[in-house]
Amino acid sequence: MERDLIRWLRQRLPAHPLLKRGIGDDAAVLDLRGAAECAVTVDALMDGVDFELREIDPRRAGRKALAVNLSDLAAMAAEPLAGVVALVLPKTGGLELAKNLYEGMIPLAEKFGLAIAGGDTNSWDGPLVVSITLLGKITPRGALTRCGAKAGDRILATGALGGSILGRHLDFEPRVAEALLLNERYALHAGIDVSDGLSLDLSRMAEESGCGALLDLDNIPIADDARRLAAQLSDGSTPLEHALADGEDFDLLLAVPPDEARRILADRPLSIPLAEIGEMIPGRGLWRREANGKLTPLAPRGWEHEFA
Repeated sequence: MERDLIRWLRQRLPAHPLLKRGIGDDAAVLDLRGAAECAVTVDALMDGVDFELREIDPRRAGRKALAVNLSDLAAMAAEPLAGVVALVLPKTGGLELAKNLYEGMIPLAEKFGLAIAGGDTNSWDGPLVVSITLLGKITPRGALTRCGAKAGDRILATGALGGSILGRHLDFEPRVAEALLLNERYALHAGIDVSDGLSLDLSRMAEESGCGALLDLDNIPIADDARRLAAQLSDGSTPLEHALADGEDFDLLLAVPPDEARRILADRPLSIPLAEIGEMIPGRGLWRREANGKLTPLAPRGWEHEFA
């Protein structure tokens, strides 16, 4: 019953200084710490599409549902503030499932200082759907967007890419702290998180910025998971192809002025890898640089939801 879940949430959710009124009313009341601007993001995840509940602990599904939203705030270099959670639960076993989902979310919310302010529950005869909406505070440096890249900017990538389906897509660490640190210390022009695939997401940032993107394929950081996946599939795919197109890495791509990129790489301010993988160029489209210096088109590949 919904009231049983509300009763449980009132006892389980930790107190938070932003929450003036939380669970139990028609809407939450928040103190947004004097934020002049807020970023708002929402993601809906489904059993059978974004995870398989028959194969995993539901706490991992709950954690992922929150983490993908936190990754969107990281891409905007926004400080997490508060969020609301909407659950569409299967009628059988829904209460216990909801509790486990929240148990997966709460430690991650506490880690990033996020207030879970409330939400909604519903039930039906279909699979689980989780929709989370987050608010994030825009810092004094301003929002990091997809549209600010300029020709000549260097493209920096955090982490390593590819093969996330082997498990990392459930357990990744949102790059919130890294984005906030870089945006505070350095001049960044644009950013995006790698949710649908490196090549596809980079092409989106280039399109929004009105320029092209050139990749040095030898410099792309390839995850060990990409190598393992290529070996397991035995379908002729390469680790590099998985790094370019698999998606759900939830690392960051940043467009950075050349001098700042050199300074970042020299400073090594992060505890995770950071690599220069290309540059933004005049014109349009996605390109690769061959060993002889020739530029050839590179087709963006990745995950796109299909509907008519």
